[in-house]
Amino acid sequence: MFKHFITLEWKSFIRSASLGTNIAMKIIMGLAALYFIGVFTLAGVGVFFLLKNEANLEPLSTVNKFIIYYWVGDLVIRYFFQKMPVMNIKPLLTLPIKRNTIVHFTLGKTGISFFNVIHAFFFVPFTIVLLLNDYSTLNVLFWHLGILAMIYANNFINVLINNRDIFFYPVLLIVGCAGLSHYFNLFDITVYTGPFFQSFYTTNFVFLVPIVVTIALYYFAFTYFKSNLNIDTGLAKKSDEAKTENYTWLNQFGTLGTFLKNDIRLLRRNKRSRTTLIMSVVFIFYGLLFYSNSIEAYQSPAMQVFAGIFVTGGFLFTFGQFVPSWDSSYYQLMMSQNIQYKEYLSSKWWLMVIATTISTIIASFYLVFGWQVYMLIVVGAIFNIGVNSHLVLLAGAFVKTPIDLSQAKGAFGDKQAFNIKTMLISLPKLVLPMGLYALGYYIYSPNVGLILVAAAGILGFAFRNKVFSLIEKIYKTEKYATIAAYKQKN
Repeated sequence: MFKHFITLEWKSFIRSASLGTNIAMKIIMGLAALYFIGVFTLAGVGVFFLLKNEANLEPLSTVNKFIIYYWVGDLVIRYFFQKMPVMNIKPLLTLPIKRNTIVHFTLGKTGISFFNVIHAFFFVPFTIVLLLNDYSTLNVLFWHLGILAMIYANNFINVLINNRDIFFYPVLLIVGCAGLSHYFNLFDITVYTGPFFQSFYTTNFVFLVPIVVTIALYYFAFTYFKSNLNIDTGLAKKSDEAKTENYTWLNQFGTLGTFLKNDIRLLRRNKRSRTTLIMSVVFIFYGLLFYSNSIEAYQSPAMQVFAGIFVTGGFLFTFGQFVPSWDSSYYQLMMSQNIQYKEYLSSKWWLMVIATTISTIIASFYLVFGWQVYMLIVVGAIFNIGVNSHLVLLAGAFVKTPIDLSQAKGAFGDKQAFNIKTMLISLPKLVLPMGLYALGYYIYSPNVGLILVAAAGILGFAFRNKVFSLIEKIYKTEKYATIAAYKQKN
């Protein structure tokens, strides 16, 4: 039966309307995977000698001391970026296929995820180096198995909490507070976690603890999804309380206000869209890596304006990149109505402008690093409003991947919109402001660089109507191809 499932997924891939896009995405993801594999492999080999020769620390105990942060960081990254396996379950439920088989296969797919495999390129070289340096062979293998089990425990924890923010965010808050208290020497959590991970090596059979925990987590995940694998329960959308949100104050804007109402409701009611708001806040603090002078490589002029673009463009990049995929579930109905593309696009544009403006105001705390730093953020906001907002909408015309809002990031369904054309259109979002600022910075002064970036944004805003007309024509050209792609459920 597993072979049959694999055959179905292969047919789904090659028959997809976005086959070319999928192939391009696989190639690019493969290149990215090779890069991370190289980085993890070098780190796995080099960390032993760096700790032993440069820092005069015992490598294994030092790694065990801080591995708690590695483990939690892996869970956080998985939560936001690891995509649960996509499978068209409803047709399978009407066929004589055991639910156990469906769930085992779907959960099994998570086991070969890149988010699991990538860790082997760090821990396998590190384990080999330990063996070559006269560490106990049997104890090292026990330690490796224990760490491997911890990685897979993360995999199934992520599966379980993917639809349960009530579990994820409190844990993230606790770990974040523990990390800050450790940094400020208030409380050192590694005093308790370090010996536990070290015991995988020093104490026989302790490594079995994470293995048993991982097996238990798999069982809980299996039981949970099996119990919800029903057409009338697990796949049905539940609503505990009906709420009405009229937003009548937006009626004064006509059709534009109607679209804004829908977008505001989307952001408030759906988990996946709400995540874009959370990520927007995270982006605001991204500039601390650049403006605190903590990383030398980030001090170049081009990288400074790069940070300014990201600080204010969090919502623009996270929400805007999925226009019009957010509306894919009713896109056909919307296109059958007397709706002007320009009004539809304007509502999205204004939403991004408002979010960018709010981010700029919140980011005013960067004034503690000097007015020059905050001006980089301000001109980044101007460029985002005048240029990047248009590029995001333009890229949306070529997005052919639907978003199933009913499943959000559920374990049995999630897809990201990607397109080689959108990637090429995305390049000017960062390259152009970086180039303009560097040009003015090196030719005359930093202020001239700021003026060039701001001028580009102002020009984009001044010619907004003309640009919108061009984007509208492209949307009309891609209209039927987009509708056909959105009809595909898997």
